[in-house]
Amino acid sequence: MIELRGVTVRYGSTVAVDNVDLELPTGKIYGLLGRNGSGKTSLLSALASYRRPTSGTILVDGVEAFENPQVMHRTAFVRDTLDVNDSDRVSRVLRFAGWLRSGWDEAYAEKLLDLFQLPSRKTVSSLSRGQKSALGVVLGLAARAPLTILDESYLGMDAVARTNFYRELLADYLAYPRTILLSTHLIDEAADLFERVIILDRGRVLMHEEAEALRGRGVTVTGPSAAVDAFVGDRLVLGEQRLGGVRAVTLDTRLSPSEQSGGEAAGLTFGPLSIQDLFVHLTSSSQEASR
Repeated sequence: MIELRGVTVRYGSTVAVDNVDLELPTGKIYGLLGRNGSGKTSLLSALASYRRPTSGTILVDGVEAFENPQVMHRTAFVRDTLDVNDSDRVSRVLRFAGWLRSGWDEAYAEKLLDLFQLPSRKTVSSLSRGQKSALGVVLGLAARAPLTILDESYLGMDAVARTNFYRELLADYLAYPRTILLSTHLIDEAADLFERVIILDRGRVLMHEEAEALRGRGVTVTGPSAAVDAFVGDRLVLGEQRLGGVRAVTLDTRLSPSEQSGGEAAGLTFGPLSIQDLFVHLTSSSQEASR
């Protein structure tokens, strides 16, 4: 179990993470979502023991994580900016990772190099932006650390490379279960990987739920304005659009079969809400409410 108790991270007068409480059962893939400046990287840095929280405590299996060699040795944190020496060759970076990580799989790392077409003799500084991202992915996956944190690690990778990354992450996770936290802005692309979703907004946890529950949580309702108004009633509306006499609303609710059939009889149509759409509506509503 990973526990965050009242974790706050400040930079001077700026509060990046604001009194966060979380319990994260191990052995799952977590999607960490948030808009720019929401505190995702600051939270992950604290979780990976890269930064001491200004206040609060992070526990891994009941022991404090910060400056705990046993916890840090079992944690792999890959950021969009690689924490490696730019003058080193890729092969040397991988050898160092093998020395550092007890679970390092050299054969798997070589397989990933081939998959992402990474030349092992090149120096890190000579790699393209996409190749550097791919190197980060290799370091994160081949380490097979019990706690693997990937913070926007796909940046710079093209669509094919990202697809290969998602496939490899899921396949290796199923073969070697561990806890993976994936921070991403490409929510629709990665959503099928998530078992749980954490949404941060202005340093606070806006939501932490099972991904499957979120996939069935929201619904869009479209039809004649009067019929939509009657159907909506006092339900929570996340967003709406109007065009002439037609109204489309996004609801934060789950409909029963009888509710949906009754709405269809009144001329309404219903559509599912993706995790990305729900994220957009929830964070937009939160921003508007704070004004």
